[in-house]
Amino acid sequence: MTSAVGRRHSRFRPCIDLHHGKVKQIVGGSLRDAPDGKGDDEQTLTTNFVAEHPPSYYAELYARHNLIGGHIIKLGAGNDEAAISALQAWPDRLHIGGGIDADNARLWLERGAEKVIVTSYLFPDCKFSFERLLTLEKIVGRDRLVVDISCRRREQGWVVAMNRWQDLTDMVVSKESVDLISSHCSELLIHAADVEGLCRGIDQDLVERLGEWCSIPTTYAGGARHLADLEWIDTHSKGRVDVTFGSALDIFGGSGVKLDDLIAWNTHAEPSS
Repeated sequence: MTSAVGRRHSRFRPCIDLHHGKVKQIVGGSLRDAPDGKGDDEQTLTTNFVAEHPPSYYAELYARHNLIGGHIIKLGAGNDEAAISALQAWPDRLHIGGGIDADNARLWLERGAEKVIVTSYLFPDCKFSFERLLTLEKIVGRDRLVVDISCRRREQGWVVAMNRWQDLTDMVVSKESVDLISSHCSELLIHAADVEGLCRGIDQDLVERLGEWCSIPTTYAGGARHLADLEWIDTHSKGRVDVTFGSALDIFGGSGVKLDDLIAWNTHAEPSS
């Protein structure tokens, strides 16, 4: 791996996506509410992988290789027990997201999460609430708060999406919005929902902008399919943006990239600052 001396390098961040209590890889744009509002719309749902192993298996795997900064995402209801089992397998090292709000954020820290990840709670009626961001910061502390500003590409740029990426909010992802949020949390998680789970390549424009805008640790998710994507992100974000792999990863049934190769990359990358 070639690099500039003294520069931080992008790192691989692991993930555990939970759906109906199982570890799965789902095409992001296909996860929608059923027409009657009960459960998922099975007509649109596209699932790439369903794990035979429990969530704790993946947490223990990440722990063995010290793959820090990983996240657990609860995709809908029925995932609390599975999430708790993963957190207990590697306490105080994984981040938890999905339905996090002011009422339960502290509880998830007590259950073993290192940090909590929030999105929809910050956007009541799809409008950004700065007051809610300050409330969460006060409850858990800036150092234990991660904001997921997952987004979809539109004419005006990238617009933050919520409620399993179904609803667009009033926030455009820009230097100004990233700076505002970054002042009150310790990390950002960015799902590029349009390419999530497709294994057709990353949103390179978004990654480049994040490399320019982000001043705190940031993880990008969406479309990464082989080690060359991590190398590209490292180069074009100048090491400021980390990346997670999902459906392309061999431990999730993929063939594009091996976990062993990502472990080797992290081993040679400079420690996160």
